[in-house]
Amino acid sequence: MRIAAYVKHFNLRENKDMAAQENPNSTNSEVAQTDQEARLIQRVALFAFLINLGLTIMKAILAVLSNSLAVSAGAIDSATDSIASLVLYGGVKLSSKKSPHFPLGLYKIENVISVIVAFFIFFAGYEIAHQIITPSMEQPGVSLMVIVLLFLGTVVTFLFGHYALATGKRTGSPTLLAEGRHRQVDVISSLVVLASAGMSYFRVQVTLFGISIDQIAAGLVLIFIARAGWGLLSDGMRVLLDASIDFETLERVKTIIEGEPMVAEILSLAGRSAGRFTFLQTDVILRTDDLKKAYQVSEDIERSVRQQVPHVGKVVIHYEPKKREQVLIAVPLSDPGGRVSDHFGQSPYFALITMRLPDRHIVKQEILENPHRSLQTAKGIQVAEWLVEKKIDEVVINEDLSRKGPGYVFLNAGVKIRNIAKKQLHELIETIVADE
Repeated sequence: MRIAAYVKHFNLRENKDMAAQENPNSTNSEVAQTDQEARLIQRVALFAFLINLGLTIMKAILAVLSNSLAVSAGAIDSATDSIASLVLYGGVKLSSKKSPHFPLGLYKIENVISVIVAFFIFFAGYEIAHQIITPSMEQPGVSLMVIVLLFLGTVVTFLFGHYALATGKRTGSPTLLAEGRHRQVDVISSLVVLASAGMSYFRVQVTLFGISIDQIAAGLVLIFIARAGWGLLSDGMRVLLDASIDFETLERVKTIIEGEPMVAEILSLAGRSAGRFTFLQTDVILRTDDLKKAYQVSEDIERSVRQQVPHVGKVVIHYEPKKREQVLIAVPLSDPGGRVSDHFGQSPYFALITMRLPDRHIVKQEILENPHRSLQTAKGIQVAEWLVEKKIDEVVINEDLSRKGPGYVFLNAGVKIRNIAKKQLHELIETIVADE
């Protein structure tokens, strides 16, 4: 029987409401944090548009006053940035909307915007290259005021780019990361414009093999522009084409799932990104066929993943009970000769017996030393956790563990506890094999 964690029609909403009532602070704080990050991203995107618009107007005025080709190129660069920032702001606003037509959200709009910003970077690079490679024959008249205002614009661009990058890394927003990287490129291009204006102001004319310093600097800028634009374009397209998330994150999630004692095996694990969020899907085999218990395990797994992996949008868990062809049984022993122990935690040895279910044939038997026997406190719990790591299915013992720590460990891990009063291991095995 295959069970899907997201299609339990009768008790899903009831259980989630009960969980929210039991721990309302966790649910509310998670939602509040997401909303706070969304508002922060929108605010930074709006600031980006206003700053770029201001720089465009300032550089356009300076270009007219100075008749400088470099300043004109800077104005064109800032104008394209203004358009990109306006599209960016609209995209961030739309990505936070909810719609029944888009049940997984509109988060990918942020990645679409990243791709658009990449093309604006390419366009700005083309314009800078074109303007510098084919300069006007008229000599520019650059004043000290032009130099000062261009320098202030460069400083503003640098500070805002640093702020956008820091905010993007903190929130995981590809949009803000794109904006920050774009501003870094703009700082370099602004320095090229500033250098060109400075040389014009001081009447400095330097050439190298017939190539001006402006042209050499423009070539360097184009390298940075191409690198930044390609990085944004490739990252955005990977997300839009549903490429897998990075290997490190998948391994981290896998470790979290394997840490759940009830998980017998992970059949598959996949993840993809949409905006700043990660969406995960996994198929697991659980050590239980109880629907209520399996649902609780899936909730525990999702909670652990959300706590340890940032910006998880959704975790879809398909689970099914373990199909057992054989069982692994643990028996505490007083000695390696096979005398059954009456004390679980203090048992110096444990027998691990593998029995094939169809014909109840013993296919393997081994004796292991108890690695936690010398502990002074909580040795029973440590031994139980050790056996759970061995993936045992049953433990047979004379001692009653129902209200003790080891009993709770076995219960949470789906390990069956059987009480059979036998003194020798071979007698106990005969009883187990004969028990239908």
